[in-house]
Amino acid sequence: MEKDVESKKDAIDRSFVRFFKFVRWVEKFILRVIFPYRKHGNIKKYNDGPIIIAANHYSVLDMMYLVQVTDRPVHFIAKSSIWKVKIGKWFADKVQCIPANRDGSDVKTLKMSMKVLKDGGVVAIYPEGTRNHSCEEMLPFHGGVAALSIKMQAPIIPVVQIRKMKFFRRNDVVYGDPVEFREFYGKKAGRADIEDCDARLREAMINMRRAFLDRENNKN
Repeated sequence: MEKDVESKKDAIDRSFVRFFKFVRWVEKFILRVIFPYRKHGNIKKYNDGPIIIAANHYSVLDMMYLVQVTDRPVHFIAKSSIWKVKIGKWFADKVQCIPANRDGSDVKTLKMSMKVLKDGGVVAIYPEGTRNHSCEEMLPFHGGVAALSIKMQAPIIPVVQIRKMKFFRRNDVVYGDPVEFREFYGKKAGRADIEDCDARLREAMINMRRAFLDRENNKN
């Protein structure tokens, strides 16, 4: 019985890896043609150890930028309402998304994310908690990213797209250096400490975007 369970899990894991190879093929040969973009910053691949990818959020297709951080499969944290739509449930299950309440207070979400990171996997989070339809460069963070990073001692790889994607208009995406809050590793960080770390991450991502725009403006 135990061997049957392990065999089934191995089959699911293999299917997960194969499906992500297909997702990357679609990204490279279809999506990237329709929504072209240019990569900037630290574009090295993180193929070892647990990592958290944190990105700003405009569209469901934002994932095409995030899968460039690693060659490994990525567990996206997605709002639980996706599972209420048949095609959304199919895709979310295929790529092993982690369901979350919109307010980010789901304990189950945290436990599932910790399990992925403990196994040396990759978790992708949109800290804004929802798509940005406003004129703000970045919405307030709902929190949780820093707490997860500190708890699992996993670096955060920030990814910032400069503008909303549009058909056949090139976008620019900046990949930042890993963000780590090592001063809290192995310690009990208080709520104020966690909120400060989330604020530092948000500020770092805003600065990535502003620095890119400043460089582009200086070229003209």
